[in-house]
Amino acid sequence: MPAVHIRDVPKEVLESLKQRAARHHRSLQGELRLLLESAAAEEAASKRFPPLVLEMSAVDTASSWSREDIYGDEGR
Repeated sequence: MPAVHIRDVPKEVLESLKQRAARHHRSLQGELRLLLESAAAEEAASKRFPPLVLEMSAVDTASSWSREDIYGDEGR
């Protein structure tokens, strides 16, 4: 498996990562691997599913809506 080497990591960042790893009962390497995998998966998911855009328009913006207007279930 390929390796990654990161230089010049601030001491505070390294200490924070070590504490995070300890809280999760992992080695620092295991914690970093999980963070990198999560970031890569997030990036891949954002490419597959673009953000949803909700556009709404109202004829009468002064009126209020009730649960019945929205769901039609009489509050059930």
